[in-house]
Amino acid sequence: MELIRKRRNIYAVLFIISTCLTMCLGAAFMVGTALVFGAMSVASLIFLIRQNRLLYDATLIRDNRIFAVPSAPTLTAGGQKKNGRKEVIVSTFGILVGSKIYRWGRNGLHGVWLNAVRIDKERMYLTFGDMAKAMQVELLHGMTEQQEVLDVAQKLWHETGVTASISEW
Repeated sequence: MELIRKRRNIYAVLFIISTCLTMCLGAAFMVGTALVFGAMSVASLIFLIRQNRLLYDATLIRDNRIFAVPSAPTLTAGGQKKNGRKEVIVSTFGILVGSKIYRWGRNGLHGVWLNAVRIDKERMYLTFGDMAKAMQVELLHGMTEQQEVLDVAQKLWHETGVTASISEW
């Protein structure tokens, strides 16, 4: 989340600086240089808008969390680890893995969907993806009471429509 916010702020500063330079150079009749900085202004504006949308999505996921784990390994469908350990927030609207956002159902049937949830005594396994690619996130949930697990499973079912399979309790 902080990485997304930091990138957004950098793009905002770049946009302001390049816009100011474009106006100053345009006023000084340095048309060629002004066009270069104008192109930089447009590019930084596009990146700023994109990053602002990502920040909005990350905030939406964080504010509507079902479950959060400070650090979890990310696994692909083949079981290979990706990029070490990251903060994971599971929400009604998607999952935030570090600074990567996966929104449920954003592109209709062809978008990312939560496919399966499996909870055992130590870990929670979330499988999500689209028709072409699937990912699995393995979380050390830290829940010690069976009622906590049942509450999370109920909330997952209510918010996402996916029934969690609970084992070893």
